[in-house]
Parts: sequence; structure tokens; C-alpha cells
Amino acid sequence: MKRPTAHAVSSWSQTLLRTMLFALASGPGVWAIGALTTGTWITGAMTNCALGQDSNETNPKETKKRKSEEKSPLFMRVSQTEAGQPQALECAVAKYKIASGPYAGAVVDLIGAVHVGEKSYYQRLNSMFKSYEAILYELVAEASDKPQKSERRRGGNPISSIQTGMKDALKLSFQLEEIDYRAKNFVHADMNPSEFSDDMAKRNDGIISMAARLMGAGFALQGSKKNSDAQAEMTAAMLSRDPLRMRRAMANQFESLDNQMVGIADKDGKSTLLTERNAKAFSVLEEQLKAGKRKLGVFYGAGHFPDMHDRLIKDFGAELIETDWVEAWNLRNDAIK
Repeated sequence: MKRPTAHAVSSWSQTLLRTMLFALASGPGVWAIGALTTGTWITGAMTNCALGQDSNETNPKETKKRKSEEKSPLFMRVSQTEAGQPQALECAVAKYKIASGPYAGAVVDLIGAVHVGEKSYYQRLNSMFKSYEAILYELVAEASDKPQKSERRRGGNPISSIQTGMKDALKLSFQLEEIDYRAKNFVHADMNPSEFSDDMAKRNDGIISMAARLMGAGFALQGSKKNSDAQAEMTAAMLSRDPLRMRRAMANQFESLDNQMVGIADKDGKSTLLTERNAKAFSVLEEQLKAGKRKLGVFYGAGHFPDMHDRLIKDFGAELIETDWVEAWNLRNDAIK
């Protein structure tokens, strides 16, 4: 059998890493169905569309400048000591205020989630959620199918399997087992299984095509020494099976998540898993605002937030007024007990 080349191993490891990061930061997965395994199985072009660029762009410098000017704020970060020692992976609670129009004065918080985390992280979120009139939550499921707190997940789709495996490997807890989705102010703000499957089919989307786009994004990032060093450390950490080392290596990758998440978009910059689920969430947000609610939280994976940030500013006339941070992963030397 012919052995894989170092380049092939590097490409594979980058694609695998981006898939894991996507699974942890984009959503808690599909509940009760294997929807991610449905749809049309085609490969996507691993070219400019992998980075969310229009294939007709002819001036990369202008495009890069425009993207930089439009860059959204950070929604996930690694805090460090002055000596550079990692302390924690933190998720943002970004507060937006609508300045004018029919919803003037309303406050919408984007509450970032990473879908495996410390038990104390989810306890803090449960306490925080009580102060909102409505918490709009992500879960591809029927609105009536709310998971019980501490309920074990059913398997059946790749994202769920990755998330469950990473929870065990990193010695962390899982979101669907810790968050109280039965709270009275929780409002489902995501696609149901039929909508999800239909949208994927409409886009000729599927796991293979998204994996191809992720690989294309990986090719585009390979030239960076920083990226190469990070990939080498991630591979070493996974082979070591050391939970703390794996946490630290993976946490460092989350800070560059924006570019990696763009990798799943099609040539129009859209994808079922991100932009179209966001559109559904914001249609529910508008319904809640029309009903008179003025303090709302949107509880979604932090990978969804660059697009949601743009929607709040452009579609609702909102302004980001404050960002707080919640510790999701302990990265200190004594983290694993």
C-alpha cells in the first residue's frame, strides 16, 4: 500500500481540525434525526468560494481591505497572564442596543456558546438567562422537542458524534446535558428537521461538499508559519491524549475561527448550517420584538456571531455597546483534577 505523503497528512489534519472546531462552535447538532447525513452528495469547488469570496473578484488587495474594514468584533478569545500563560477560553456576551425605529430601546445580547465546556460555565449561563424576557436558542429540532436537563443525547449524525467524543477527550461537560431548555423564557429559534433537510437539498449541500470547502480553506491558510506551528501542536496534542494539552491547542485555534467558518459557505456566501439558520433565528427575533419584548438573548454557537453582528447592525439599526466575557474552559495548570 502506498504511504500518504506529509503534505496529504497535513491537509487531512487541517480539515479534521476545522471539522472539530466547526462542530464545537457552530451548534449543538441535530436533535433526534440524522439530518446531516441527508441531502445531495456533491463535492464543492475548493477555490475562492471556500473563503467566501466572489469568483469574479479581480483585485485581492481591495477585497482584503474591504473585508478588514468590515471585520466583526471577537466573540471568542483565550485569556493569558502577562507572561503568556493560557488561563481560559472565554465566550462573549455582546450587548446591542437598537437606536431607532419600531424597536428603539430594545437590547439584544448575543450569548456565545461553545458546546462542550466546564459545568460551572453552564451553571453561570443558566443563572444569567433568568434576567431575560426571552432566550432564543439554537437546536435543529421541532420547537416542542426540548431536551431534558442532564438527558443523554441520541446519536445518529456526524456532528453529534464529534461533539460527544470531544467532550470525553477534553474532560468537559456537554451543553444539552447542562442547560435548562425547559425554562419558560426559552424560545426555539432554529430550523426544524424538515426545513434543515430541504434547505440542504436546495443548495445541493452535504457533508462531502462542506468538507471539500473546509479543505480549500485549509489550503489557503497553509502558508502561514504560525498556522503550521499551531497545526503541529494540535496534532501532537491529539496523539498525546493529554486533555489539558488538547484544550490549549484547540482553544488557540478558536481565535481564528471566523476564516475557518467562512470555509463552509457556497459561492454565494451562504450555507444551511450558518447563514440560513441565522436567518431563521432572526425571523424569530423580530417576532419577539413585535410582541413587545425588549430584553432578549440569542444563545448560539459563537461561530454564528459574525453574521449575526452584521444582521443586527444592517437590519435592525443596532449598535454594539458592551462586551462581557464568560469562562468556558479552564486552561490553567490545575484544570484537570
